[in-house]
Amino acid sequence: MAGNFLKGRFLSLFDYKTEKYIVANNKKIGVLYRLLQLSIIGYVIGWVFLTKKGYQETDEAIQSSVITKLKGVSVINTSESALLVWGPEDYVIPPQGEAVLFVVTNFLETPNQKLGHCAESSRVLDGRCKRDDDCEEGRLVVAGHGVMTGRCMKKDENSSGSCEVYGWCPIERNFKPRHPLLPEAENFTIYIKNFIRFPKFKFSKSNVLETDDESYLKKCRYDEDNHPYCPIFRLGDITKRAGHNFQDMASSGGSIGILMDWDCDLDKGYSNCHPQYEFTRLDVSMSSQSITSGFNFRHVRYFKNDAGESYRSLFKVYGVRFNIMVHGKAGMFSIVPTAINIGSGLALMGAGVFFCDMVLLHLMKKSTFYRERKFEASKHNNLNDVKQSKDAREEQSELAAEH
Repeated sequence: MAGNFLKGRFLSLFDYKTEKYIVANNKKIGVLYRLLQLSIIGYVIGWVFLTKKGYQETDEAIQSSVITKLKGVSVINTSESALLVWGPEDYVIPPQGEAVLFVVTNFLETPNQKLGHCAESSRVLDGRCKRDDDCEEGRLVVAGHGVMTGRCMKKDENSSGSCEVYGWCPIERNFKPRHPLLPEAENFTIYIKNFIRFPKFKFSKSNVLETDDESYLKKCRYDEDNHPYCPIFRLGDITKRAGHNFQDMASSGGSIGILMDWDCDLDKGYSNCHPQYEFTRLDVSMSSQSITSGFNFRHVRYFKNDAGESYRSLFKVYGVRFNIMVHGKAGMFSIVPTAINIGSGLALMGAGVFFCDMVLLHLMKKSTFYRERKFEASKHNNLNDVKQSKDAREEQSELAAEH
């Protein structure tokens, strides 16, 4: 008996069991079910496959290299420096061409500074004084320009003054030019060369037109319609695309972001992978009146005279900082994500059936009637009854076979 039982259990593993379906003649449930089916099919086909391209394997680990080069010449005439001609080696910082670069459009020069004694700037709060005791000898001035000597320099006994410091004198001039000293910078051009690679698909490309015409880069300018693969941009056009005027930014400086987005559908071929450019200003908030807008920093140039004495020229430079950012994603057909998304769609179809069953069995007026048809309760109370019922069915089958 035990052997027959185990044998029956083993053979039952190879039985195929199918679900029992009940046709419910309920138009409301039928309409609800079809709407759910259409919604799920529309979602899977329209959103998952067509919009999100769920049939593709993607690679977002883009490898990128950016090389920049600026061209343009400006003539500067100031009282400190007289007549000068500035080229890219003067106004581009750093000069070697990186993804982040700064173009000088305005500056304030304090020439011929030497180490010595002079009064601290009146704009430095910790440098103000009324008597010598306010200027502790040897104390560094916070956000100042040197070391206090112990003297308070003022016009008369009743007025306030500034502490004397030892540092680079004269102290930096504290006014800003009203107009940019390099207004021609608007017509300077920047050459942005970008190489990208998607390692998963071993795909690489650049934003420069592949041509044998050596004069192409000398005469083209970027245009999204006519010259999308020309990597040369006019600075005035960049700020204009970012929604700002270059001359307004040139006086106090600013920061511009250049986003290069490579969204490549490799199923469409090499020629359909294009860079998309987006330009935005980064140093302004929602309010146009912001003390944080603008961009400037200081740098110096050191010299020595014939006597071997060191001196320097201090420059507070204003300009436009360009941040070049590269993002990208590539996709190609693969059977794995396709199968996964199809399986997810089929699972959603099953969820629609489950939802309609819950409505039919628990929310409808005739839910009790449907539950009786959906579920069958066993009338056998013990195993003997089950065995007798099984034997009776077998006898009926044998009699039917004899007749």
